[in-house]
Amino acid sequence: MKPKQLIFSLVLSLLFSLFIFVTFAQGWKTEQRVNILFGMGQVLYHGFNVEGNFVYKRLIFDYSHGINLRYYGNAVPTDLQAQHVAVYIPWTTGFGIGYRLTEWLNTRLEPKWHRFEYYYSDDIKSRNQQIASCDAFSLGIGVYGDFRPFKHKQNILKGLMISPSVRFWPTISSSWNGGPDYYNAHTMKQEKLHTPNAGVNLSPWVLNLSIGYSFGLK
Repeated sequence: MKPKQLIFSLVLSLLFSLFIFVTFAQGWKTEQRVNILFGMGQVLYHGFNVEGNFVYKRLIFDYSHGINLRYYGNAVPTDLQAQHVAVYIPWTTGFGIGYRLTEWLNTRLEPKWHRFEYYYSDDIKSRNQQIASCDAFSLGIGVYGDFRPFKHKQNILKGLMISPSVRFWPTISSSWNGGPDYYNAHTMKQEKLHTPNAGVNLSPWVLNLSIGYSFGLK
């Protein structure tokens, strides 16, 4: 083979390899998928959460719903611990819309609705012992991972998905105007409740790890 032909062949092979690499690497920008996920963090609070995603190219849409979350002991702020108060969240729900920064990372804007019910720690969920309740709306952002460790497999493991997330969900409105005062049967004095958030220790920060399955639509 002549030098010119060799150079031409090498350049052609390089360009072809580059085309294949770019096509493969950027394919996630045009994919369409449906993900079904279950939150592991909610299990720590004796609850359950299911999340559905629709991935359309670089956009991602989600809906999630959690139930039966119980915050007590070290899971509530120190002021509630001192008051012997636990918080029960019978439901938390909402949706999100986001943008995929890379194949495995996306960020979302998330409006969410929550209900908080306050009980004494030893009477959680006893309706006749409920201290107060609060409906709240939060608007925040989240950063989500999207890892499919077996995506190149040609078997049932192909769609297995792991999704860690960090979210900031501050309460921006609620049925409380600052929080009610009440007489506490344990401290034997007037105490005050404050507008809650739906995250760790009732803060705006939500950390979670979800596991589920991803279905490709094409």
